Amino acid sequence: MEINLNGKKALIGASSAGIGAGIAQVLASCGVSVTLASRQEEKLQRTCEGLDTSKGQVHQYIVVDYNDHEAYKKQITHYFESNKVDILINNSNGPQAGTIDQKNLADYQHAFELLFQNHCYTTSCALPYMLANRYGRIINVSSSTVKEPVSNLVLSNTIRTALLSWSKSLATDVAKEGVTVNSILTGLFDTDRIQSLTNLDAQRMGISYEEALQLRLKQVPAQRLGKPEEYGYLVAFLCSEYASYLTGANIPLDGGMLKGL
Repeated sequence: MEINLNGKKALIGASSAGIGAGIAQVLASCGVSVTLASRQEEKLQRTCEGLDTSKGQVHQYIVVDYNDHEAYKKQITHYFESNKVDILINNSNGPQAGTIDQKNLADYQHAFELLFQNHCYTTSCALPYMLANRYGRIINVSSSTVKEPVSNLVLSNTIRTALLSWSKSLATDVAKEGVTVNSILTGLFDTDRIQSLTNLDAQRMGISYEEALQLRLKQVPAQRLGKPEEYGYLVAFLCSEYASYLTGANIPLDGGMLKGL
């Protein structure tokens, strides 16, 4: 089975490195012209230069600030004034770790803007072209913690759950127009964020980074971290014609870590 996405255009959030970059690399190899989005221009340039162009793809990047919702809206509005996309990957940096007693209402508001309002606004900009073209793929990079919350990720647990509920409603509304909306429940992947969270665990428990990492891996039946390109393979399938009947789904990609059905 070959996935051919020649001629499609994608906007991929938080794609200068990690999971976003892994998605970009795989989609580009399938023929997609990719727009990368992130805060770090130097990393964006390097990632963009490494994308496949063998099928005539034209790649670009935009610098956005996910932590400033009003600025982000202006940046995304400007992008869509001259661009249209067939594929939207809603992804951003996660909010700071912490437990309920460590967070206040301002923290929840910031997380709401970061993980919910930014993605809703971007989707509203991308959707008209998808509906008119009767093809669209909207994919949310979410987390397995929406199913099994982790106490020190209370902001992420809470707000990502809201986005999943919104996405399910959207999937129902646009399915008949050839647009699918799915969310991936991300487990432990080899990214800067997992390294940062593992470092926090090590400091909190007074152990080495390697010991803290091994404790994390004990939760994963596959006994390893996921690779960003493996994430890209799933996204490529969801964007293909083979997944046109798959919508409104929350798909775990976690090496078997989720314990529930």
